[in-house]
Amino acid sequence: MKDNNKEIKNKDKDEGECIFCKISKGEINVDKIYENENFFSFPDANPVAKGHSLIIPKNHFKTALDLPSSLGQELLDCIKNTTMKLMKEDESIDGFNIVSNNFPSAGQAVHHVHFHIIPRKKDDGKILSLHDKK
Repeated sequence: MKDNNKEIKNKDKDEGECIFCKISKGEINVDKIYENENFFSFPDANPVAKGHSLIIPKNHFKTALDLPSSLGQELLDCIKNTTMKLMKEDESIDGFNIVSNNFPSAGQAVHHVHFHIIPRKKDDGKILSLHDKK
């Protein structure tokens, strides 16, 4: 799929009220973990695990489908560097989940694409499964 101006101009009327846009513009302060030209990460305000962090694009895109493919390398850079920093700071972290909920039916609550980095530890009691329990 080719990137085009339609994807890049994905703005909506709610953008002015978007909490992640306010964070990106510096209107709300966060402690940034890692930053590159188009993405940055910071601790989740409601963590499900110690070190739970969010990665967001600096520009407003509603879902991962709206994010231009040309930004994929920078997104992966931010994911990797954020996760490596978390794992270096807490050596008991021995795994992690990357989660992105897209559209309300998938649980997306903030309509600015974002990726959760959830540090994991053996026997941490957290359950994140794509398989039905029988």
